[in-house]
Amino acid sequence: MACSLCEVLLDWFHQHGRDLPWRHTRDPYAIWLSEIILQQTRIEQGTSYWLRMMQRFPRVELLAAATEDEVLRLWQGLGYYSRARNLHAAAKQIVDRGSFPNTYEEIKQLKGVGDYTAAAIGSFAFALPVAVVDGNVYRVLARYFGIDTPINTTEGKKLFALLAQEQLAPSQPADYNQAIMDFGALQCTPAAPHCMECPLMESCTAFRTNRVGELPVKLKTVKVKTRRMTYVYLRCDGETVLRRRPAGDIWQGLWEPFLIEGAEVHECEGTEVCGCEGEEVLRNGVLTPLRQGVKHVLTHRILLADFYLFECKQKPALPEGYQWVPETSLHQYAVPRLVELLFEVVDNL
Repeated sequence: MACSLCEVLLDWFHQHGRDLPWRHTRDPYAIWLSEIILQQTRIEQGTSYWLRMMQRFPRVELLAAATEDEVLRLWQGLGYYSRARNLHAAAKQIVDRGSFPNTYEEIKQLKGVGDYTAAAIGSFAFALPVAVVDGNVYRVLARYFGIDTPINTTEGKKLFALLAQEQLAPSQPADYNQAIMDFGALQCTPAAPHCMECPLMESCTAFRTNRVGELPVKLKTVKVKTRRMTYVYLRCDGETVLRRRPAGDIWQGLWEPFLIEGAEVHECEGTEVCGCEGEEVLRNGVLTPLRQGVKHVLTHRILLADFYLFECKQKPALPEGYQWVPETSLHQYAVPRLVELLFEVVDNL
């Protein structure tokens, strides 16, 4: 073992490590599935999705054979939907090659798998001696060694990757990687870490120099933007309108109702809408405001949405991409959470 840090973390883990369902298997498929789900997702939320996916797709062949729509529906509510599309594509890669890859470099070739995920799968499933580096690892190492190099710079990423590898227990890579991540999640937390009950307190540089709250350092580089969206639920003779969102934007591949962006919707004489790009669609019917200024927060943007209901007796011509579907079949379409909220409002009318 490289140092006492490793020994202390392993001892702590054997007493306090989290009991997670995917830790009771060495099946690389089950472990890979858990790691993709847990990207950008809390364990509390991700666990139910993992159980659901494993029940529906207990083998990678079943996942590969599914339609993208089915995968997206099971993923609905988790966000970051590119993960689901990558998961589906990677399942096909695995089936095509005949088995799950068992080296770090080969695992990294799977769609949607980067350095961290490959290290996690490799160490947990195949005992490969490769250290993981995630937010928890950055925090523990930065505080313990007193490192103020920003973690989101090229220099910082290289530094922490080398340091993490130096601490790894080659004979117990799975336990060590799980130990340092659990330690960061439960003990050395971002806010209000449990320093006074920490087994590393005496040797922790940040604690001894009173810099726990300052580390790790991360440069602020992304500006959050606000985007306005207007969703109109069209209703005619038991049907409504949906389209699949195109590539190159948020929620690629998910479905949504009639969308107006870049213009304000307002009523004209109570039955028409004018002054917006939906003017030709939203004629000869009744427009009802449902909810205004619904806030939905994504990683680098804030969405502000207005919801409307438009009821008509004759179906209007639709822009390209939109189609009429029975309202009773909406549950068959994978939609973003913001659209789910609109559907819930309509259902409660």
